[in-house]
Amino acid sequence: MELFDVKRDDVIKSAVVSGRTTYADALQRFFPLIDRFEEQRKIQRPKFYDRLKKDIVGGCIMPPITLAFVNVEMSAETNIHTISDFIQNEIGQGYVLDGMQRLNTLDAASKEEGFDPTRPIFLNVIIAEKYDLLLYRMITLNNGQKPMTVRHQVEMLTGNLITKMIGDGALSNIVILKEKETEQNSPKGSFRMGDVASAYLAFLTGGPNNQNSRFIEEKLDEILVGKVMESGLTSEQTSFTDVLVQVDRVSVEPDAKDWLRNENNLIGFTLGAKKSIAELSELTPQHFKNCILAFEAAFQAINPSKVNVGKYRRELSLHFIANLGELKDAPEDHLTEVFFELTAN
Repeated sequence: MELFDVKRDDVIKSAVVSGRTTYADALQRFFPLIDRFEEQRKIQRPKFYDRLKKDIVGGCIMPPITLAFVNVEMSAETNIHTISDFIQNEIGQGYVLDGMQRLNTLDAASKEEGFDPTRPIFLNVIIAEKYDLLLYRMITLNNGQKPMTVRHQVEMLTGNLITKMIGDGALSNIVILKEKETEQNSPKGSFRMGDVASAYLAFLTGGPNNQNSRFIEEKLDEILVGKVMESGLTSEQTSFTDVLVQVDRVSVEPDAKDWLRNENNLIGFTLGAKKSIAELSELTPQHFKNCILAFEAAFQAINPSKVNVGKYRRELSLHFIANLGELKDAPEDHLTEVFFELTAN
């Protein structure tokens, strides 16, 4: 693998490297990376990739693929030799950000007579300082392609983010289970990966309402992409990892954990925490538990037959957490009045 240029992407605060290698090297070192995302194995190869397979065997130059890493130190590096050493040594920790289907097709072509493993394949490598920015770029790269929806992309990187946080010892009080794991294990006391992914999507779009069954999936996806692009994510100081650390910290209190296991509460908490992470980090788990008990007492004043309870729960928990500095010690009566004003229209 030859890496010959590195530039700084000021939007996603990342190092972007260009280079090339051979088909043989790509199959040996890049192709296994697509299995790091379990969901990607389910994607079927479209018919039109048969044409690309034939072209590869015929000697075409395949469009570049994009690999990615998350590393704070290397994201600011501009020395090509230092960057090259990092990528060569840590390739097994990378991700296929763009080109997963092309690598699948390359693998299929390699089994055909006449395949030349020495042909070149060009690549870009992005080294981001945090997952949020990597996902921002992933969405911009894949926008408009099918069958990878924005929600699917978020679910993919959420799983990998959780795996890394567990490996780093950042999560000690909560367990997050994938859907298939809940089939063999009791989800009692655990968080569902789908709920965490929904919270991450809310974090990325900057809004609590990202589901609408009245819209067809394609149009909804366009709306979500627009929300991500306009959310100001690239200038956000708080990362989703920071939010999950706070979820884990306060979840030492069973009542707090149960409250956060509700998908709507978790979405509101995630969005609110972007604005109040400093105040939140200073609250003891016991104090946070008292806060959400007061929230629940005030929330009970809302007539469930008159409103969309899930929507109100997301929006009111967002407001409550975002204004934690002001509302953390508010009595039930005051919170009820605040909720009344927020839901008056």
